[in-house]
Amino acid sequence: MNANPIETKLAAARTKLILDKPFLGALVMRLPMVQADPDWCPTTATDAKKFYFNPTYIDALSLDETQFMLAHEALHCALSHFSRRQHRVSHRWDLACDFAINPLLVDDGLKAPPGSLMLPQFQGMTAEEIYPLLDDFEDRETLDRHAYEKDSAQGGGSGTNERDIAPPESSTEQEQKPTGESPSLETDPESGGATAPPPLTPDERETLSIQWQQRMAGAAQQALQSGKLGGSMARMIDHLLQPQLPWRMLLARYLTPSARDDFSYMRPSRRQGEFILPSLRSHQIDLVIAIDTSGSIGEAELEEFLSEINAIKGQIRARITLHACDAALAESGPWLFEPWEDLRLPEDFKGGGGTSFKPVFDWVRQQGMPPETLVYFTDAEGEFPEETPDYHVVWLVKGKAKVPWGQRIQLN
Repeated sequence: MNANPIETKLAAARTKLILDKPFLGALVMRLPMVQADPDWCPTTATDAKKFYFNPTYIDALSLDETQFMLAHEALHCALSHFSRRQHRVSHRWDLACDFAINPLLVDDGLKAPPGSLMLPQFQGMTAEEIYPLLDDFEDRETLDRHAYEKDSAQGGGSGTNERDIAPPESSTEQEQKPTGESPSLETDPESGGATAPPPLTPDERETLSIQWQQRMAGAAQQALQSGKLGGSMARMIDHLLQPQLPWRMLLARYLTPSARDDFSYMRPSRRQGEFILPSLRSHQIDLVIAIDTSGSIGEAELEEFLSEINAIKGQIRARITLHACDAALAESGPWLFEPWEDLRLPEDFKGGGGTSFKPVFDWVRQQGMPPETLVYFTDAEGEFPEETPDYHVVWLVKGKAKVPWGQRIQLN
Protein backbone atom coordinates (compact mmCIF):
# COMPACT_ATOMS: atom_id res chain seq x y z
CA MET A 1 0.00 0.00 0.00
CA ASN A 2 1.37 3.38 -1.02
CA ALA A 3 1.99 5.94 1.70
CA ASN A 4 -0.22 8.99 1.92
CA PRO A 5 1.63 11.72 -0.07
CA ILE A 6 0.74 14.37 2.53
CA GLU A 7 2.08 12.19 5.32
CA THR A 8 5.23 11.60 3.28
CA LYS A 9 5.76 15.32 2.69
CA LEU A 10 5.28 16.22 6.37
CA ALA A 11 7.61 13.43 7.50
CA ALA A 12 10.25 14.50 4.96
CA ALA A 13 10.00 18.15 6.02
CA ARG A 14 10.32 17.22 9.66
CA THR A 15 13.31 14.98 9.01
CA LYS A 16 15.04 17.72 7.03
CA LEU A 17 14.51 20.14 9.91
CA ILE A 18 16.01 17.67 12.36
CA LEU A 19 19.11 17.28 10.20
CA ASP A 20 19.59 20.88 9.04
CA LYS A 21 17.99 22.87 11.89
CA PRO A 22 18.27 20.66 14.98
CA PHE A 23 16.89 23.34 17.31
CA LEU A 24 13.69 23.76 15.31
CA GLY A 25 13.55 20.05 14.51
CA ALA A 26 13.63 19.11 18.19
CA LEU A 27 10.73 21.47 18.86
CA VAL A 28 8.69 20.19 15.93
CA MET A 29 9.12 16.62 17.22
CA ARG A 30 7.19 17.65 20.33
CA LEU A 31 4.03 18.33 18.30
CA PRO A 32 2.04 15.31 17.08
CA MET A 33 0.60 16.10 13.64
CA VAL A 34 -3.15 15.96 13.23
CA GLN A 35 -5.25 16.32 10.09
CA ALA A 36 -7.83 19.04 10.83
CA ASP A 37 -11.29 19.79 9.56
CA PRO A 38 -10.85 22.44 6.81
CA ASP A 39 -13.89 24.34 8.13
CA TRP A 40 -11.83 25.72 11.02
CA CYS A 41 -8.26 25.11 9.76
CA PRO A 42 -7.72 26.42 6.23
CA THR A 43 -3.91 26.20 6.57
CA THR A 44 -2.15 25.04 9.76
CA ALA A 45 -2.73 25.60 13.47
CA THR A 46 -1.51 24.75 16.95
CA ASP A 47 -3.07 24.65 20.41
CA ALA A 48 0.39 24.34 22.06
CA LYS A 49 -0.20 20.56 22.14
CA LYS A 50 -0.44 19.46 18.51
CA PHE A 51 0.27 20.56 14.96
CA TYR A 52 -2.98 20.71 12.96
CA PHE A 53 -2.94 20.84 9.18
CA ASN A 54 -5.24 21.09 6.21
CA PRO A 55 -4.03 18.44 3.72
CA THR A 56 -5.10 20.54 0.72
CA TYR A 57 -2.95 23.42 1.96
CA ILE A 58 0.06 21.21 2.69
CA ASP A 59 -0.27 19.67 -0.77
CA ALA A 60 0.02 23.14 -2.33
CA LEU A 61 3.25 23.97 -0.46
CA SER A 62 6.77 23.13 -1.48
CA LEU A 63 8.88 21.00 0.85
CA ASP A 64 10.76 24.12 2.02
CA GLU A 65 7.51 25.97 2.75
CA THR A 66 6.21 22.94 4.64
CA GLN A 67 9.30 23.12 6.86
CA PHE A 68 8.53 26.78 7.53
CA MET A 69 4.96 26.06 8.68
CA LEU A 70 6.09 23.22 10.96
CA ALA A 71 8.74 25.46 12.53
CA HIS A 72 6.32 28.40 12.71
CA GLU A 73 3.82 26.50 14.87
CA ALA A 74 6.60 25.04 17.02
CA LEU A 75 8.03 28.50 17.74
CA HIS A 76 4.61 29.79 18.80
CA CYS A 77 4.70 27.06 21.44
CA ALA A 78 8.36 27.41 22.44
CA LEU A 79 7.97 31.18 22.91
CA SER A 80 4.82 30.64 25.02
CA HIS A 81 2.74 32.99 22.90
CA PHE A 82 -0.31 31.19 24.25
CA SER A 83 0.41 32.42 27.80
CA ARG A 84 1.92 35.88 27.17
CA ARG A 85 -1.15 37.69 25.80
CA GLN A 86 -2.46 38.84 29.21
CA HIS A 87 -4.79 41.86 28.73
CA ARG A 88 -4.05 42.33 25.04
CA VAL A 89 -6.64 42.07 22.27
CA SER A 90 -6.57 38.55 20.82
CA HIS A 91 -6.40 39.28 17.08
CA ARG A 92 -3.85 42.05 17.45
CA TRP A 93 -1.71 39.83 19.66
CA ASP A 94 -1.87 37.05 17.06
CA LEU A 95 -0.60 39.47 14.43
CA ALA A 96 2.25 40.63 16.66
CA CYS A 97 3.31 37.03 17.31
CA ASP A 98 3.46 36.23 13.59
CA PHE A 99 5.33 39.44 12.79
CA ALA A 100 7.86 38.45 15.47
CA ILE A 101 8.33 34.81 14.44
CA ASN A 102 8.50 34.93 10.65
CA PRO A 103 11.66 37.07 10.31
CA LEU A 104 13.47 34.73 12.71
CA LEU A 105 12.67 31.75 10.51
CA VAL A 106 13.64 33.54 7.30
CA ASP A 107 16.93 34.65 8.88
CA ASP A 108 17.52 31.01 9.78
CA GLY A 109 17.27 30.05 6.12
CA LEU A 110 13.66 28.87 5.85
CA LYS A 111 11.32 29.84 3.01
CA ALA A 112 8.08 31.60 3.99
CA PRO A 113 4.90 30.62 2.10
CA PRO A 114 2.85 33.31 0.35
CA GLY A 115 0.71 35.28 2.80
CA SER A 116 3.21 35.15 5.68
CA LEU A 117 3.23 38.33 7.77
CA MET A 118 6.56 40.12 7.55
CA LEU A 119 7.61 43.78 7.69
CA PRO A 120 11.21 45.06 7.90
CA GLN A 121 10.42 47.58 10.66
CA PHE A 122 9.58 44.71 13.04
CA GLN A 123 12.84 42.86 12.47
CA GLY A 124 14.36 41.65 15.73
CA MET A 125 11.43 42.78 17.90
CA THR A 126 9.37 40.72 20.32
CA ALA A 127 5.60 40.38 20.11
CA GLU A 128 5.23 42.72 23.10
CA GLU A 129 7.27 45.38 21.32
CA ILE A 130 5.38 44.98 18.05
CA TYR A 131 1.88 44.97 19.56
CA PRO A 132 1.52 48.75 20.19
CA LEU A 133 2.79 49.51 16.67
CA LEU A 134 0.01 47.71 14.79
CA ASP A 135 -2.56 50.49 14.42
CA ASP A 136 -2.16 50.47 10.63
CA PHE A 137 -2.11 46.68 10.27
CA GLU A 138 -5.12 45.43 12.22
CA ASP A 139 -6.95 44.51 9.01
CA ARG A 140 -4.31 41.85 8.28
CA GLU A 141 -4.90 38.17 8.97
CA THR A 142 -2.48 35.55 10.24
CA LEU A 143 -1.67 32.75 7.83
CA ASP A 144 -2.19 30.09 10.50
CA ARG A 145 -4.70 29.63 13.32
CA HIS A 146 -3.66 30.08 16.94
CA ALA A 147 -6.01 27.49 18.37
CA TYR A 148 -5.16 28.06 22.01
CA GLU A 149 -7.53 31.07 21.95
CA LYS A 150 -11.29 30.70 21.67
CA ASP A 151 -11.78 33.17 18.82
CA SER A 152 -8.68 32.14 16.89
CA ALA A 153 -9.66 28.49 16.96
CA GLN A 154 -12.95 29.44 15.38
CA GLY A 155 -11.34 31.44 12.62
CA GLY A 156 -10.18 34.65 14.23
CA GLY A 157 -11.33 38.15 13.54
CA SER A 158 -10.04 41.68 13.68
CA GLY A 159 -12.76 43.26 15.75
CA THR A 160 -12.22 44.37 19.33
CA ASN A 161 -14.83 43.27 21.84
CA GLU A 162 -15.23 42.09 25.40
CA ARG A 163 -14.59 38.52 24.35
CA ASP A 164 -11.14 39.49 23.04
CA ILE A 165 -10.08 41.38 26.14
CA ALA A 166 -11.49 39.09 28.83
CA PRO A 167 -9.30 36.29 30.23
CA PRO A 168 -9.69 32.96 28.43
CA GLU A 169 -12.62 30.92 29.66
CA SER A 170 -12.14 27.50 31.14
CA SER A 171 -13.36 24.89 28.72
CA THR A 172 -16.34 22.80 29.76
CA GLU A 173 -15.67 20.34 26.98
CA GLN A 174 -13.84 17.10 27.55
CA GLU A 175 -10.13 17.78 28.00
CA GLN A 176 -7.73 16.42 25.45
CA LYS A 177 -5.18 13.83 26.40
CA PRO A 178 -1.84 15.23 27.58
CA THR A 179 0.68 15.96 24.86
CA GLY A 180 2.69 12.88 24.07
CA GLU A 181 6.23 12.74 22.87
CA SER A 182 5.34 10.60 19.84
CA PRO A 183 5.68 12.45 16.54
CA SER A 184 3.02 10.24 14.93
CA LEU A 185 0.64 11.66 12.33
CA GLU A 186 -3.02 11.29 13.19
CA THR A 187 -5.51 11.28 10.35
CA ASP A 188 -9.15 10.37 9.99
CA PRO A 189 -10.16 10.86 6.34
CA GLU A 190 -13.68 9.52 6.90
CA SER A 191 -14.56 12.19 9.45
CA GLY A 192 -12.97 14.99 7.42
CA GLY A 193 -10.36 15.77 10.09
CA ALA A 194 -10.20 16.79 13.75
CA THR A 195 -12.54 19.46 15.09
CA ALA A 196 -11.22 22.66 16.63
CA PRO A 197 -9.67 22.01 20.05
CA PRO A 198 -11.07 23.79 23.10
CA PRO A 199 -9.14 26.87 24.30
CA LEU A 200 -6.51 26.31 26.95
CA THR A 201 -7.51 26.69 30.56
CA PRO A 202 -5.38 28.94 32.81
CA ASP A 203 -3.82 25.87 34.46
CA GLU A 204 -2.98 24.39 31.07
CA ARG A 205 -1.35 27.62 29.96
CA GLU A 206 0.89 27.71 33.01
CA THR A 207 1.86 24.05 32.79
CA LEU A 208 2.51 24.13 29.05
CA SER A 209 4.54 27.33 29.34
CA ILE A 210 6.93 25.64 31.78
CA GLN A 211 7.13 22.52 29.63
CA TRP A 212 7.91 24.47 26.46
CA GLN A 213 10.57 26.57 28.16
CA GLN A 214 12.28 23.38 29.29
CA ARG A 215 11.97 21.92 25.80
CA MET A 216 13.42 25.06 24.24
CA ALA A 217 16.39 25.00 26.62
CA GLY A 218 17.05 21.34 25.82
CA ALA A 219 16.72 21.89 22.07
CA ALA A 220 19.05 24.88 22.19
CA GLN A 221 21.69 22.90 24.08
CA GLN A 222 21.58 20.08 21.52
CA ALA A 223 21.82 22.52 18.61
CA LEU A 224 24.75 24.36 20.18
CA GLN A 225 26.61 21.09 20.70
CA SER A 226 26.16 20.27 17.03
CA GLY A 227 27.28 23.77 16.01
CA LYS A 228 24.01 24.48 14.19
CA LEU A 229 22.58 27.39 16.13
CA GLY A 230 23.56 30.95 15.39
CA GLY A 231 22.45 34.36 14.23
CA SER A 232 19.23 36.01 15.39
CA MET A 233 17.75 32.69 16.55
CA ALA A 234 20.63 32.17 19.00
CA ARG A 235 20.36 35.73 20.30
CA MET A 236 16.63 35.35 20.82
CA ILE A 237 17.03 32.09 22.73
CA ASP A 238 19.84 33.50 24.86
CA HIS A 239 17.66 36.48 25.76
CA LEU A 240 14.64 34.35 26.65
CA LEU A 241 16.53 31.85 28.78
CA GLN A 242 18.38 34.43 30.84
CA PRO A 243 16.74 35.58 34.09
CA GLN A 244 15.04 38.88 33.35
CA LEU A 245 14.80 41.86 35.70
CA PRO A 246 12.12 44.54 35.25
CA TRP A 247 13.50 47.83 33.92
CA ARG A 248 12.28 49.58 37.08
CA MET A 249 14.46 47.38 39.24
CA LEU A 250 17.45 47.93 36.97
CA LEU A 251 16.94 51.70 36.97
CA ALA A 252 16.74 51.78 40.77
CA ARG A 253 19.90 49.67 40.94
CA TYR A 254 21.85 52.24 38.91
CA LEU A 255 20.53 55.30 40.74
CA THR A 256 20.51 54.38 44.42
CA PRO A 257 24.26 53.66 44.97
CA SER A 258 25.04 57.30 44.22
CA ALA A 259 22.76 58.48 47.00
CA ARG A 260 23.61 56.28 49.95
CA ASP A 261 23.55 57.78 53.41
CA ASP A 262 26.89 57.69 55.19
CA PHE A 263 28.35 58.53 58.61
CA SER A 264 30.54 61.59 59.18
CA TYR A 265 33.20 61.96 61.90
CA MET A 266 33.86 65.65 61.31
CA ARG A 267 34.65 67.65 64.48
CA PRO A 268 31.51 69.45 65.69
CA SER A 269 31.41 73.16 66.52
CA ARG A 270 32.54 74.27 70.01
CA ARG A 271 28.94 74.95 71.00
CA GLN A 272 28.22 71.22 70.58
CA GLY A 273 31.03 70.14 72.91
CA GLU A 274 34.36 68.40 72.43
CA PHE A 275 33.13 64.86 71.81
CA ILE A 276 33.45 63.52 68.26
CA LEU A 277 30.43 61.27 67.58
CA PRO A 278 29.33 59.80 64.27
CA SER A 279 26.47 61.65 62.60
CA LEU A 280 24.32 60.48 59.70
CA ARG A 281 24.94 62.46 56.54
CA SER A 282 22.61 62.23 53.53
CA HIS A 283 24.18 62.81 50.17
CA GLN A 284 22.02 64.60 47.65
CA ILE A 285 22.58 63.64 44.03
CA ASP A 286 22.00 65.68 40.91
CA LEU A 287 20.24 63.89 38.07
CA VAL A 288 19.63 65.10 34.56
CA ILE A 289 16.69 63.40 32.88
CA ALA A 290 16.13 63.82 29.16
CA ILE A 291 12.96 62.80 27.33
CA ASP A 292 12.96 62.07 23.62
CA THR A 293 9.98 63.99 22.20
CA SER A 294 10.57 63.11 18.56
CA GLY A 295 7.19 61.42 18.26
CA SER A 296 8.07 57.78 18.93
CA ILE A 297 7.43 57.98 22.69
CA GLY A 298 3.78 58.08 23.77
CA GLU A 299 2.37 60.24 26.55
CA ALA A 300 1.26 57.19 28.54
CA GLU A 301 4.81 55.83 28.45
CA LEU A 302 6.19 59.18 29.57
CA GLU A 303 3.81 59.27 32.52
CA GLU A 304 4.76 55.73 33.51
CA PHE A 305 8.44 56.62 33.31
CA LEU A 306 8.04 59.78 35.40
CA SER A 307 5.97 57.98 38.03
CA GLU A 308 8.76 55.44 38.38
CA ILE A 309 11.35 58.19 38.83
CA ASN A 310 9.10 59.67 41.52
CA ALA A 311 9.03 56.31 43.30
CA ILE A 312 12.83 56.16 43.23
CA LYS A 313 12.99 59.78 44.49
CA GLY A 314 11.08 58.58 47.53
CA GLN A 315 14.08 56.45 48.44
CA ILE A 316 16.91 58.86 47.61
CA ARG A 317 17.52 62.60 47.80
CA ALA A 318 17.78 63.78 44.23
CA ARG A 319 17.57 67.16 42.56
CA ILE A 320 16.37 66.59 39.01
CA THR A 321 16.84 68.73 35.94
CA LEU A 322 14.36 67.68 33.26
CA HIS A 323 14.95 68.25 29.55
CA ALA A 324 12.68 67.58 26.59
CA CYS A 325 14.47 67.20 23.27
CA ASP A 326 13.84 66.09 19.70
CA ALA A 327 16.40 67.63 17.35
CA ALA A 328 16.75 70.61 19.74
CA LEU A 329 16.05 71.33 23.39
CA ALA A 330 12.54 72.49 24.26
CA GLU A 331 12.55 76.29 24.46
CA SER A 332 10.62 76.36 27.75
CA GLY A 333 13.05 74.00 29.49
CA PRO A 334 14.85 72.89 31.48
CA TRP A 335 12.62 72.27 34.49
CA LEU A 336 14.16 71.91 37.95
CA PHE A 337 12.62 69.70 40.66
CA GLU A 338 13.94 69.73 44.22
CA PRO A 339 14.05 66.49 46.23
CA TRP A 340 10.72 67.25 47.92
CA GLU A 341 8.90 68.04 44.68
CA ASP A 342 7.10 65.51 42.52
CA LEU A 343 8.49 65.08 39.03
CA ARG A 344 5.77 65.88 36.53
CA LEU A 345 5.48 66.25 32.78
CA PRO A 346 5.48 69.92 31.71
CA GLU A 347 2.38 71.00 29.82
CA ASP A 348 4.02 73.51 27.49
CA PHE A 349 6.73 71.60 25.66
CA LYS A 350 6.41 70.50 22.06
CA GLY A 351 8.17 67.84 20.04
CA GLY A 352 7.68 65.65 17.04
CA GLY A 353 10.75 66.63 15.02
CA GLY A 354 13.87 64.63 14.22
CA THR A 355 16.07 63.09 16.87
CA SER A 356 19.47 64.23 18.10
CA PHE A 357 20.93 63.49 21.50
CA LYS A 358 23.72 66.05 21.18
CA PRO A 359 21.82 69.11 22.51
CA VAL A 360 21.32 67.54 25.95
CA PHE A 361 25.00 66.62 26.34
CA ASP A 362 26.07 70.01 24.97
CA TRP A 363 23.92 71.68 27.64
CA VAL A 364 25.54 69.60 30.40
CA ARG A 365 29.01 70.51 29.15
CA GLN A 366 28.12 74.22 29.12
CA GLN A 367 27.06 74.06 32.77
CA GLY A 368 30.58 73.04 33.81
CA MET A 369 29.25 70.74 36.58
CA PRO A 370 28.45 67.23 35.33
CA PRO A 371 25.61 65.37 37.09
CA GLU A 372 26.06 62.10 38.94
CA THR A 373 23.86 60.43 36.34
CA LEU A 374 22.06 61.36 33.14
CA VAL A 375 19.00 59.26 32.28
CA TYR A 376 17.75 59.42 28.68
CA PHE A 377 14.27 58.06 27.82
CA THR A 378 14.27 57.31 24.06
CA ASP A 379 13.99 54.81 21.22
CA ALA A 380 17.75 55.36 20.64
CA GLU A 381 17.25 56.14 16.96
CA GLY A 382 19.05 59.43 16.49
CA GLU A 383 22.41 61.23 16.38
CA PHE A 384 24.74 60.48 19.30
CA PRO A 385 27.66 62.62 20.52
CA GLU A 386 30.94 61.32 19.20
CA GLU A 387 32.73 61.49 22.57
CA THR A 388 31.77 59.46 25.60
CA PRO A 389 30.98 61.76 28.56
CA ASP A 390 32.87 61.36 31.84
CA TYR A 391 29.71 60.83 33.92
CA HIS A 392 27.28 57.95 34.19
CA VAL A 393 24.64 57.71 31.42
CA VAL A 394 21.63 55.37 31.52
CA TRP A 395 19.58 54.88 28.36
CA LEU A 396 16.00 53.66 28.85
CA VAL A 397 15.30 52.33 25.38
CA LYS A 398 11.98 51.52 23.78
CA GLY A 399 12.68 49.26 20.80
CA LYS A 400 15.76 47.38 19.65
CA ALA A 401 18.17 50.16 18.68
CA LYS A 402 21.65 50.01 20.21
CA VAL A 403 23.61 52.73 22.01
CA PRO A 404 27.35 53.39 21.48
CA TRP A 405 28.16 53.84 25.16
CA GLY A 406 26.50 54.09 28.56
CA GLN A 407 24.20 51.62 30.31
CA ARG A 408 21.27 50.43 28.15
CA ILE A 409 18.07 49.25 29.83
CA GLN A 410 15.33 47.67 27.71
CA LEU A 411 11.95 49.24 28.47
CA ASN A 412 9.57 46.78 26.81
